[in-house]
Amino acid sequence: MSIQEKGNISIHTENIFPIIKKFLYSDNEIFLRELVSNAVDAVQKIKRLGSLGQFNGEVGQPLVQVAVDKEAKTITISDNGLGMTAEEIKKYINQVAFSGASEFVEKFKDAKDANEIIGKFGLGFYSAFMVADLVEINTLSYQDGAEPARWVCDGSTEFEITESTKTTRGTDIILHVNKDSEEFLEESKLQEILDKYAKFLPVPIKFGTKTESVEDGVDEEGKAKYNDVEVDNIINTTNPIWTKAPADLSDEDYLNFYRELYPFSEEPLFWIHLNVDYPFNLTGVLYFPKLKNDFEMQRNKIKLYSRQVFITDEVKDIVPEFLMLLHGVIDSPDIPLNVSRSFLQADSNVKKINNYITKKVADKLAELFAKDRKAYEDKWKDIGIFVKYGMISEEKFYDKAKDFALLGNTKNELFTLPEYKEKVAPLQTDKNGSVVYLYTNDASKQDAFIQSANKKDYDVLVLDSPIDNHFIQQLEQKLEKTSIKRVDSSVADKLIEKDEVNEHVLSEEQVKEVTTIFEKAITKPGMQVEIVALNPDELPVTITMDEFMRRMKDMAAMGGGMGFYGQMPDSYKVAINGNHKLVSKILKAEGEEQSNLAKQAIDLALLAQGMLTGAELTAFVSRSVELI
Repeated sequence: MSIQEKGNISIHTENIFPIIKKFLYSDNEIFLRELVSNAVDAVQKIKRLGSLGQFNGEVGQPLVQVAVDKEAKTITISDNGLGMTAEEIKKYINQVAFSGASEFVEKFKDAKDANEIIGKFGLGFYSAFMVADLVEINTLSYQDGAEPARWVCDGSTEFEITESTKTTRGTDIILHVNKDSEEFLEESKLQEILDKYAKFLPVPIKFGTKTESVEDGVDEEGKAKYNDVEVDNIINTTNPIWTKAPADLSDEDYLNFYRELYPFSEEPLFWIHLNVDYPFNLTGVLYFPKLKNDFEMQRNKIKLYSRQVFITDEVKDIVPEFLMLLHGVIDSPDIPLNVSRSFLQADSNVKKINNYITKKVADKLAELFAKDRKAYEDKWKDIGIFVKYGMISEEKFYDKAKDFALLGNTKNELFTLPEYKEKVAPLQTDKNGSVVYLYTNDASKQDAFIQSANKKDYDVLVLDSPIDNHFIQQLEQKLEKTSIKRVDSSVADKLIEKDEVNEHVLSEEQVKEVTTIFEKAITKPGMQVEIVALNPDELPVTITMDEFMRRMKDMAAMGGGMGFYGQMPDSYKVAINGNHKLVSKILKAEGEEQSNLAKQAIDLALLAQGMLTGAELTAFVSRSVELI
């Protein structure tokens, strides 16, 4: 029988194609993803029918081929899958599953991207019309006695079905590429798209051939000879490691896969193999990269797949915010291929996946910590930022992480949160019963303050990553009766308020006189002089910024919503140690010598804080030379 039929695609009155083109134009490369995915499905279905005994013919080697013909301006996607009969073409291709283009336009006039539309109405195949002004299907069904069929459509609502000359089972889709889309006739462009979307599809995808060098005997000197041969260019790995059982994989397998995903990255620290089938399906491998202290928030490093088809590397709603620092792959058939932002935010599976990944990561870290604390401590420099970020941003993660988060001090010792409290509580509890943690965010710059604190047997933590401002705030909220102060926020005696008070050697008159001398010697704005009674060994002048004020300014600088504080002028305390012998010397001196000594003492304090620059630094150096 000869097939010969013309008809209209049943979308009632209006033509849908201009709408598809208009909406999908921005993301037109996904036509290849859609057509290759459909071809892979057709191949997998024939394999399934073969294994179920519902198809008794030769299944053959499964293969999808993509070919480009620059002269003819065509792209062909071929498979050796199920194939279709003319009746099936009418059923699956012509019945675009919605009632009319007007409903379509109404529903999607606010759509932001192609993914919000394709797939909603079985439009995957029709994405072909984004790049082609004529599409042909040549197909031969696996069914006994089926006749080959050809379908042609030029992007209007009219189609034509005739008999085809195809002699082998499967489907060829031929796109006659339109003028605006000729970039897709470039092999390099197609290779790039296939690498992006089809790199791990479960059926081999052939795209032309490539030249490989193969060993071919030896020469006279006994050295290996090589010959160039043309081989199929198979662009995908059909069984990526996330589809295998962890027991079947070695560390080298995981590392090789990481190198394949991120060719120029340092080796990862460790990884987590995800594999869950209830209450949703999820597989994948997440790697902990080496993080530098500059907190490089490298987004888009986790790739999301659905049944091995790449969907997106915008995984913000699936992966908790703090885990965006991880690298790797997540694959879930429960997330539809045509995923949109609004879908992800609303989908309950996504929330469950998010919680599951958080739990899995916390469990892995707890296991590493319990199994080999030394190895865990060695990695802390790299994973510390990540753990702190998780504690700040995810309550459930904090609850688990409080047992394996570490605090490091200036002596390079590491403690868990409970261990540290126990260590410092005896000496660092103030008169109100609050334990005071001291920290530095720049140990070399604040060395004088650290040494003063150490003289009193106080311990000083190192909290110097950009995230530590927020981490400190959180610890203060979470830890009972604990306050945290930067070691240079006050003189050592005042950092932890105790009941004992040092005796002043100065009389009230002398205190007033010293205050006046120093106020005159200070040229910088926002400096408030205070005479304090400290140990005579402490520095004569110390300049500090109040802890609260400085913290608010730091957070404003990081964009933490404290903009008001960012606008306020800096204000500092200038603590003059009334018990230091230099103060007595200044009181005895007169005239220029007195003001020079006071200026010198202030400049030394500014120098210690890195606040002496420019002309003031030059004047200080000249004055120092004269005083020697």
